[in-house]
Amino acid sequence: MNSALLRGARALRAAPTRGFAAPVPKHARVTVIGGGVIGTSTAYHLAKRGWTDVVLLERSGLTSGTTWHAAGLMVTFGSLSATSTEWRKYSKDLYRSLEDETGQSTGFSPCGFIELATSPDRLEEYRRVAAHNRFQGVDVHEIGPKDVEQLFPLCRVDDVLAGFYVEDDGRVNPVDATMALAAGFKSMGGRVVEGARVTDVLTEGDRAVGVEYEGPDGPATLKSDYVVNCAGLWARQLGEKSGVLVPNQAAEHYYLLTEAMDDVDPTWPVVEDPSNYTYIRPEGGGLLVGLFEGEAAPWAVDRAPEDFAFGEIDPDWDRVGPYLELATSRVPASAGAGVKTLFCGPESFAPDLAPLVGEAPELRNYFVAAGLNSIGILTGPGVGRTVANWIVDGAPDVDVTGVNVDRTKDYQRAPAYREARVAEALGEVYKCHYPFKTPQSGRPALRMPLHDALEKAGAQFRAVSGWEAPDWFGSEQGPLTWGRPAFFENWAEEHAAVREKCGLIDMSFMSKFAVAGPDAAAVLQRLSTADVEPVDPVGITYTQWLSKRTGKMEADLTVARVPSLWADRTGLLPRFGAQDADWPRFLVIATDTAHRHAHSTLRREIRKDETCAVVDVSGALAQLNLQGPASRDVLTEAVAPADRDEVEELPFRGVASVSIGFCPNVLVARLTYVGELGYELYVPAEHAADVYGKLFEAGASYGLKNVGLKALGSLRLEKGYRDFGHDVDNCDSLHDVGLQFTCDYSKDFNGKSFVLEDKATRRTRRLVSMVALGDHWCHHGEIVYRDGLAVGDVRAASYGHSINGAVGLAMVEAPNNANADRAWIESGSWELDVAGRRVAATVSLKPPYDPKGLKIKGQTRSYSMGRRVEATTKRTEATTTRGRRRSFSSSYNRIDSFVEADRGRLKSLSRVGAKLEVRALLVDAALFRRSGGNAERVASPLAFDGVRRSGSEILSKDMLTKQVREELRARGLDGVGKPWVVRARLDDARGAEAAEVASIDVGVVGNAASSLAAAPRASDAAAEDAAADAAAENA
Repeated sequence: MNSALLRGARALRAAPTRGFAAPVPKHARVTVIGGGVIGTSTAYHLAKRGWTDVVLLERSGLTSGTTWHAAGLMVTFGSLSATSTEWRKYSKDLYRSLEDETGQSTGFSPCGFIELATSPDRLEEYRRVAAHNRFQGVDVHEIGPKDVEQLFPLCRVDDVLAGFYVEDDGRVNPVDATMALAAGFKSMGGRVVEGARVTDVLTEGDRAVGVEYEGPDGPATLKSDYVVNCAGLWARQLGEKSGVLVPNQAAEHYYLLTEAMDDVDPTWPVVEDPSNYTYIRPEGGGLLVGLFEGEAAPWAVDRAPEDFAFGEIDPDWDRVGPYLELATSRVPASAGAGVKTLFCGPESFAPDLAPLVGEAPELRNYFVAAGLNSIGILTGPGVGRTVANWIVDGAPDVDVTGVNVDRTKDYQRAPAYREARVAEALGEVYKCHYPFKTPQSGRPALRMPLHDALEKAGAQFRAVSGWEAPDWFGSEQGPLTWGRPAFFENWAEEHAAVREKCGLIDMSFMSKFAVAGPDAAAVLQRLSTADVEPVDPVGITYTQWLSKRTGKMEADLTVARVPSLWADRTGLLPRFGAQDADWPRFLVIATDTAHRHAHSTLRREIRKDETCAVVDVSGALAQLNLQGPASRDVLTEAVAPADRDEVEELPFRGVASVSIGFCPNVLVARLTYVGELGYELYVPAEHAADVYGKLFEAGASYGLKNVGLKALGSLRLEKGYRDFGHDVDNCDSLHDVGLQFTCDYSKDFNGKSFVLEDKATRRTRRLVSMVALGDHWCHHGEIVYRDGLAVGDVRAASYGHSINGAVGLAMVEAPNNANADRAWIESGSWELDVAGRRVAATVSLKPPYDPKGLKIKGQTRSYSMGRRVEATTKRTEATTTRGRRRSFSSSYNRIDSFVEADRGRLKSLSRVGAKLEVRALLVDAALFRRSGGNAERVASPLAFDGVRRSGSEILSKDMLTKQVREELRARGLDGVGKPWVVRARLDDARGAEAAEVASIDVGVVGNAASSLAAAPRASDAAAEDAAADAAAENA
């Protein structure tokens, strides 16, 4: 803001507040709390959508919190977030046009903006950002030092490597811009009430229904359908009154105004120099020199004063003096100019430097827009529009996974945490944003049960939603870099352990919810795209939750139907009495960042006439992921002898309760997030250390190794596995990201109608796996080119140690609404922009590692077979039930054949038109388990002639499965009330003796056979999608 307005605002502090002459209504559709740029923008955009029955309540005067003293930068350059960049672009456009609409100037001046790069690492960062910003429509140019000097002649450029220049960025007047938004709001029928301090938000049940406030005429109540907390640095205090978490924290923010300087041209651009902690622009005939210190000073940690309006903080000259010396060194002439004022005022920051926006998970219809981290002016109109659209439409229209207020955690309320965190958070604004850099303050906030054991094993921790989780083991981080980190070899060894032997990943930070009650299954079935009630009594299902309003993604998670005995013995899942013995009980597992989002989604899905309990058991259960070719053998040796058959026979997505060490209640799910044979173990926290020790005892001869999150990231990206909030978000459809295979169309689920509609449309955008060719490092935001045209960006990336190159997931979109099918992808020449350099790349709908998913099924092994045989022999001698060789299979629904080696023989049979004989065993699944795995005791034989094949059709697993199911239906066996497990053998009947060509486990059929055979196919475009096929096979 300009110096004259600064003086005017100081005078205004003593002036009485003003209210409307007309009476304040008793009801409004929406009540907006706070009259800064965010509050007025939200109100303005609600009115723009036709919601004019809106009242804005401001405790003092408009802009009196932090808006009035903002520096007013309007910059579109600088963010790798598409959402933030769109907010900035829209804000600039609105500031440019608002005066024509309202008659009130915003003070927008497109004087230009230059970001200075003064080191190779900063140059690398800004080139990455510039490429992404250009793709998002920001016209940024890299310029040289002489160009910088020409644009801002007083700027010292001897150490400048480059500048990043946006010609039509610039600045606005924060007060004028806010007043223009308020004027526009009022002109559409909205009401602004100044001098109205909200004292509480009214609630009924789990819904906000209005506010109580101290107004110009005394205490009053305003009922409303929606409440929006735009209270700025008071947002946390206001939220606490209603139990709503808004963990923003104020800190001191400084800028210096010099006296007039003869050589300053008011049209010069804004110059940002992060290496010297400063931004500089002309102001009032002199210069404004702003600071973002390397370590900030928290302000009002306990409570911000309620009567603080147009307020200032006494500057701490001693603390900021060294920073001012660095800042003024960029424009040496400023050091000789007189100081008009050193201004210090509060600004509020979120713990992760991302805004806090959206509907509060604690209360329906209570929205938050706060914690803008000193970018309120340059994103305010965009934020307000997003919140308004969210309220009107019932869902956000931009990716909010990184800004949603429900990402926060309760520990962030703690004053000690906020005080420590804000000092570092503000300081990070102008530091180089290295890809492997992690916050150091406010730690450790949460410790997982194995923290001490992992620390002793050499874990290097990072905070994951507050939890201290191992990032890798061994050497310390070393110097930060954009390329190969110092811990690269440690990371590579952990990655290789999972691919070749076995690794243990502690993922106890995952969100876990126990769901039980007579209506638990109904609630979860509505939420989940997949059928979460398996045919067997227990099992785990990979599924998606979708928005009711848009059909787009809301959560990516697994739902396990758990054994009743495990639930009862651990006491983790609630019971409602003896009558609920037969009700299924579930464990829902979501990612750490979706903790409160998933929890509130679950709670809100429960209807008034339903009985269902949801309990957060995240801290009560350790989650140990045992992954790799040797994982079955390690687990089999670790469990009690009586449970070894259970482990050996556990099918993919099967669940069992086993005993390990002194813990008799370890829940085991056969599942993977790394693309290998593997298991997830859910262990009561008090037993975690013992189970961990027993696993390492059992795994010593198999090379079991601790594995951190760096390896987890590289492993999952090699397999193309998705991560909601990173490479998929709330604006993506299932078909866009290749997750349509999770849908069971035979049942209803939220968003189903949208999915069916989307299924029939042309696929113009696809999430693809990409690999950069050569020695290049990708992290996030790199632009993807097809035949020289920018068509997408990398959403998540890592280094793929199995493929020796950068690997990631990218969203690409075919131009001109063309079909982004496999042919379009395979016919293109692909490149990536890595920090301004074009590098060759491969792009595919298939994952680059094990695209057929053979390793997940345990068909290939990379560790010593002799070691496995030795271990198996020991177990056979120790366990009589394992002494007999089962001809059926040790894992009755594991696919054991049709590997690549058989393809030639199958093709040969197809060419000569062989007559095929199919032999099968029909086994009742429950009887099979009770028989101790002796298939012959409980099996019914089935043999029939297969159809004659012509040379045009190659034999396949699907063909054989289909024939078995058809034969079952023909014999009336699909009507039997129990599921069958079928093992079929395909013989060549041409010769005198039938020769087995291939054997296959058809899977569970029987009463489910008809629905399995009639399952809807994907759309024509999706049918071409090899990635969807691979995902369905591997996920």
